[in-house]
Amino acid sequence: MLRTIIHIDEEKCNGCGACARACHEGAIAIVKGKARLLRDDYCDGMGDCLPECPMGAITFEEREAAAYDPQAVAARKERQAAACPGSRVRQLRPGEASRSAGGSQLQNWPVQLKLAPVKAPYFDGARLLIAADCTAYAYAAFHNDFLQGRVALIGCPKLDGVDYSEKLAQIFLQNDIREVTVVRMEVPCCGGLEFAVQRAVENCGKDLRWRTVTVNIDGTVQ
Repeated sequence: MLRTIIHIDEEKCNGCGACARACHEGAIAIVKGKARLLRDDYCDGMGDCLPECPMGAITFEEREAAAYDPQAVAARKERQAAACPGSRVRQLRPGEASRSAGGSQLQNWPVQLKLAPVKAPYFDGARLLIAADCTAYAYAAFHNDFLQGRVALIGCPKLDGVDYSEKLAQIFLQNDIREVTVVRMEVPCCGGLEFAVQRAVENCGKDLRWRTVTVNIDGTVQ
């Protein structure tokens, strides 16, 4: 069918991944350092990715393309989750992680935002920690000061290629989350994580208490 769909100019693309993060359908991925439309039927033609591209590499075009298929998009997301054995939900008993891993305070698995389920037993009544993955390396006392007593979700807004706000809003909506702590690095790209949480809180319709802690590259806290 003839319809409006996005076009990516690979010559202009710098591979930053902003478009992939903006695409809620997951139609765009970074392949060999360049943005690529995975399949025509994954693209809804709404163009959320256009204003996010700093290089002007994405435009609309009208051409023969398969119709947008929301069922195909949903099936792709389900396959991605099912394909990874590491996405199996596990709730660690209090003290189990600490005894087996020399002081680890981890209470849940998976911790990666892309793999985490929207609803899980460990979310009920949870104090939720949403952390940029670099923070645990930069801040030496991360487990004791931030992870202890919290359910953890981690991610990198620059590299993961996902807009976290929609999934986080569903986690907030479908579970009894008591509070949220965001731990991010001082670098500008980490602002995407904080912004995603802000939008998720606004969109979930709950009066959810949340705060942000910023870790400096030298390991200090602002």
